[in-house]
Parts: sequence; structure tokens; C-alpha cells
Amino acid sequence: GNDEDKFAYLRDVRQYRNLLLVEQPNGDFAHTMTRQFFYAVFADLYWRAMMESRDTTLAAIAAKAEKEFAYHVRHSSEWMIRLGDGTDESHRRAQIAVDDLWAFTGEMFVVDDVERGLIDAGIAVDPASLRPRWLKTISEVLSEATLTMPQNDWMQKGGRIGHHTEHLGHLLSELQSLQRTFPGATW
Repeated sequence: GNDEDKFAYLRDVRQYRNLLLVEQPNGDFAHTMTRQFFYAVFADLYWRAMMESRDTTLAAIAAKAEKEFAYHVRHSSEWMIRLGDGTDESHRRAQIAVDDLWAFTGEMFVVDDVERGLIDAGIAVDPASLRPRWLKTISEVLSEATLTMPQNDWMQKGGRIGHHTEHLGHLLSELQSLQRTFPGATW
């Protein structure tokens, strides 16, 4: 009895399974670009690896998605360099954004039991295997941007099991407002 609208507009916040990183608010431009940069580098590597999936449909989706994320990596990397190696103010804000968002990056590389089964079957990619390449790319761009990569290895987690920050509830209330105000509305 579920359809796309129910899946998108009528789930409770705890029913969402997403990375905590992507629910962080935009804040200033440095925070927005840093969040995009961290995630885009991961997603590009993930989709590139998923092109080798045994599931041909997923492999085809991955081929299309990777092209999009390759663009996002270029775009956000260029902005990180501009911000970090720009004015004193842009550098300061970019470094604050890197420091603030760093603790949300570890969750990208965590695997649950369901995903482990898909990885073992050759359908999905083990995201932990992508971490060295992710760190290399992040490190290279931050270095060129004259930004310091945090050394803290403590990471936030929980979004993929339904434990979210307060930000997701606010995002969903806006996303779901029309459907909850006018139940059954179609467009």
C-alpha cells in the first residue's frame, strides 16, 4: 500500500535512514560547500565502484550517478580551494566548517548487517574500502586550499539506524507540509 508519495511525504523522522552529514543545515556558504565536498567525494567513489555491481540495474544507475558526482567533486573542490586560499575571513570560515563537519564523515564508511549481505553477494560496495581514497582526495584538496585536516577520529553516527539530529525534523516539516495539510493531494 505504499507509493512514492507515502515514502517521501508520510514517513516519521525515525523512519529515515540517511547520513547525518547530509542533514546538517546550510549555515554560511563555507559550511554548505564543505558538506557538499565531503559527501560528493564519497558518493563519486561509491558510484564509480558500484558500476562493477553484479546487479546490472544498479550498475547502470551507478554509471549515470557517477557522472553527476564527478561534476560535484570538481565544483565543490574548486570552491574549497577558493575559500581556503582566499581572504583571511573566507579561510577562517572554511576551516571552521571543516572542523565542525568532520565528525559527521565517519558514518559514510559504516556498514550494517543488511548491507554486509549485499556486499558479500557482490551487489553492493564495502564503503570502508573507499575510505583511503576518500582521505587522499580530501587531504589533497584541503592542502591546496591551505586548510588543516582535523586529526580527531571521534565520529558521530546514528542516521542510518534512524537516530537523527534536530535538523532533519525541521527539513521534513517543510518537505511534508503540503501533504500533511492536504492529505491525499496529488500533483
